[in-house]
Amino acid sequence: MKSKRILALGIAAAMGASMLAGCGSTTPAASSAAPSSAAAESTAASTAAASTAATTAETEGDASTGTTPRNETLYYSGLQWSKVNDWNPMSSNSNNMVMQQNDTARELVWETLYMYNMLDGKLYPLIADGDYTWNDTQTELTVKIKSDAKFNDGSQLKASDVKATYDANVKYKTSLGSDYSTYIDSIEAPDDTTVIIKAKMDGDKAVNPLKVLDLIPKMYIMSEAYIKTVDERNGGDADKIKADTMEDAVSSGPYKMFYSSDQKVVLQRDDNYWGQAASMWGKLPAPKYIAHNIYKDNASGDTALKAGEVDVSQQFTADVQKLWEDDGLPISTYYDDAPYNLCAVLPSVFFNCDKPGLDNATVRKAIAMAVDYDQIIASAMSNQCPTFEEVPRSLMNPTDGEQKLVDNDALKDLAFAGKDVDGAKKLLDDAGIVDSDNSGVRDIDGKDLSFKVECPDGWSDWNASLEIVAAAGKNIGIDIETYFPDAPTWTTDYSTGNFDMIMYSLAGAAISCPYTRCMGYLSSSYNDLNPNTVGNFGHYTNADADKILTEIPYVTDEAELKKDYTELSKIWLTDVPSFSLMYRPIVFDTVNESVWTNFPAKDDGSNIPPEICSDGYGIAALYQITNTK
Repeated sequence: MKSKRILALGIAAAMGASMLAGCGSTTPAASSAAPSSAAAESTAASTAAASTAATTAETEGDASTGTTPRNETLYYSGLQWSKVNDWNPMSSNSNNMVMQQNDTARELVWETLYMYNMLDGKLYPLIADGDYTWNDTQTELTVKIKSDAKFNDGSQLKASDVKATYDANVKYKTSLGSDYSTYIDSIEAPDDTTVIIKAKMDGDKAVNPLKVLDLIPKMYIMSEAYIKTVDERNGGDADKIKADTMEDAVSSGPYKMFYSSDQKVVLQRDDNYWGQAASMWGKLPAPKYIAHNIYKDNASGDTALKAGEVDVSQQFTADVQKLWEDDGLPISTYYDDAPYNLCAVLPSVFFNCDKPGLDNATVRKAIAMAVDYDQIIASAMSNQCPTFEEVPRSLMNPTDGEQKLVDNDALKDLAFAGKDVDGAKKLLDDAGIVDSDNSGVRDIDGKDLSFKVECPDGWSDWNASLEIVAAAGKNIGIDIETYFPDAPTWTTDYSTGNFDMIMYSLAGAAISCPYTRCMGYLSSSYNDLNPNTVGNFGHYTNADADKILTEIPYVTDEAELKKDYTELSKIWLTDVPSFSLMYRPIVFDTVNESVWTNFPAKDDGSNIPPEICSDGYGIAALYQITNTK
């Protein structure tokens, strides 16, 4: 919608200085009184000094308070929901806007070898120099390192740092190390600029070459010297090392820690950042500071977005189109029309298959069948995603590329669309799962089917979705209560298996998807991970699924892949170890253009994905946006 962008820019220009003053400018308003002629010379000198001081104030923040000049600061919402726990890429509970060590890793402070771009499905070099290469048998992956790459202490980033990073993750049994050690035998550094990733072998072939490839846009590269420092100060204790806050982190990204409290987190640009070299971006990112006020819920974040106190919002905003259509605000989304952002994620409820009652597939399927998904999509998501009638339920996301890999006709008798209360009751009745003691709740072996379903407090779209899930349980005689702890508690719960039912989003789009997502829903290889931040949090096991997942990495024929992914979807829809609630945008990327503009938009020619100017190749947006002030 051309008019939306034009309106945004017009309003941004009109708001001008009043917007700046209203959002925390450090420069006081100028006096309207003119100096007398007798004091002209003195006044001129004073004015010059004041101007210099004001200029300094406009460009420099205060690290003691987290105050920064508004026109130099890009403000986020929806990424930080409580005080930062740590800055440690080996931690399982960092909970902060700096780190998202997954398929589209957040590249603000820590950096990966490559950046994934979900628009074209390609990996773009970051620390890496050029494309990766496989040997003929796909057992060794070679990556070259840019000679310009450096850490923020000025030291050269070398291949040995990549090796040391991976070795540390394995040694200390981090979630990443525990996962990838199944598929990677070792990482070698024969010289300063060459990294060789050697696959773990199963006879004469790699266990899983897709998982080897999956590592390179995900693993944050740490300094070998810094790893040794952390190891020494924690006496080599793995638990202490993983709990180290790393406030003194030596990293390679364009930003570093500036301020952190329970109210606000601020990053400061490293003006010595290596990425301004011609081999990478060729310049520094536009914002000098990146800040995130800690809002209690989505509503507070939305209020700040509307007021121009937030520039980039990664949170659900109900009826987002009304912000520009009805309110005339300078707010934009990647798409002009619904769903406004790229839908590629399947937020799901995972059942703890170790829990009595939930270890029964009939109970799990009955709950899933009874949920009113249309209500979730309409009320919780304000129709910002397709329905399960429009895109039938499977393990595939709704993109054209993945829908080609599933036979929806073969799944039509299994792919429940929801709100089937009668069908769910019959399923339970036929299995003899009834209310045997007239307590009002069905039971198995004398134990009532009573469970909690969990997601973080303040995530309003998820909170609303789970209320609908809880209501569905009560409609069929199963007692489900909602539980909304803070985000760190939720992270601990899903990663340690401390839950009955829990909501989580697995990979939406990645260099190894849909395979990685299917692993996350079905693979028993994750069942022994503790903590487990990867997937299959409920410890589901199915030998047939495991067999197919073992075979897929070697399949190149699309027809055969379609057969395999259809069979995996059949297993998932039959046993229901988890169930998706909606198709969600990969991220909610809503921007207010009153201070910053030129954000990525559909068909703008930039090929920059709408990933909040920080995730994967989405960080390229920081080098494109411009300041309106």
